[in-house]
Amino acid sequence: MEAKAKLNTGLIHLILILVSITMLVPFLWMILTAFKTMTEATSVNPFVLLPSSWRLDNFKEVISNMNFMNLYINTLLLILGRVICAVLTATLAGYAFGRLNFRGKNIMFSLVLFQMMVPGQIFIIPQYLMVSKMGMLNTIFALIFPGVVTAFGTFLLRQAYMGLPRDLEEAARLDGCNIGQTFLFIMAPLTRSSMVALGIFTAVFAYKDLMWPLICNKDVMPLSAALAKMQGQYTSNYPQLMAASLLACIPMIVLYLIFQKQFIEGIATSGGKL
Repeated sequence: MEAKAKLNTGLIHLILILVSITMLVPFLWMILTAFKTMTEATSVNPFVLLPSSWRLDNFKEVISNMNFMNLYINTLLLILGRVICAVLTATLAGYAFGRLNFRGKNIMFSLVLFQMMVPGQIFIIPQYLMVSKMGMLNTIFALIFPGVVTAFGTFLLRQAYMGLPRDLEEAARLDGCNIGQTFLFIMAPLTRSSMVALGIFTAVFAYKDLMWPLICNKDVMPLSAALAKMQGQYTSNYPQLMAASLLACIPMIVLYLIFQKQFIEGIATSGGKL
C-alpha cells in the first residue's frame, strides 16, 4: 500500500509539473521573442529557440514610440479606482445580503446572481450611453465606471459574512452597538482577507480589460488597449509587440509578489472560486 501511495503521489507531481511547464511556455516564448529580430521571430525553424544575440533594440524602440509612463499611470488609476469602488460597494452590499433581513432581499440578490450569469458584453451599450450622457468619454472615470459595482464581489463578500458566527453581532448589540458600528468595528475587520482577495481579483480583471477601454477612450488608454493597437491589419512586428507585452506584465508581477499570501488566504477562507 505504501508503494502504491508513493506511485500515486509521483504521478500527481509529474502531471502537475507537466501542466506547469505547459503554462510557462507562452511566457518564455514571449521573453525570448522580445530579444529577437523580426527575421528570427518569424523563422519557421522549430529548433531556433534562442536569439542569436540578446538585443535591447526592441525595448528601446517601444519605449521611444509609446509613452509607457502615461500608460502605466492610466493603468494604475484604472486599477486603483476599480479596486476602491468594488471593495467599498461589495463590502456594504455583501453585509446587507449576508447578515440583514429586509423586504425583497432574495429578489435583489437573485438580480445580482443573474448579472453574474450573463455575458458582460450585454452591458457595454447601456454603460457607453450612460458615460456619454454624463460627458465623461475619454477620461479616467470612463475606464473606472464599469467596475464601480461588482456582482462577483458582492457574492464573495456575502459568503464571507455568512461564515461568521451570529454570537459576534449579539455581543455587539449587548454592548450598545448599532448596525453601523457592528459592521464597521466588528464584522468588516474579520473579512479583511476576503476584501484583499476581491481587490486582487478586481485588479486582474481591470488590468486585462480590453474591449471597454477601446470603446470609451481614444487617447486615455491603459496598457491592454495600447498593446492591442500595436497589432497591424496585415502584419505585426512581433519582437516589439513581445517587448511591450513584457513591460506591460511588470505591474501584475509586482502585485502578485506583494499580495500572494493574502490572495491565497482570502480564497481559502471565503469559499470563493474564480
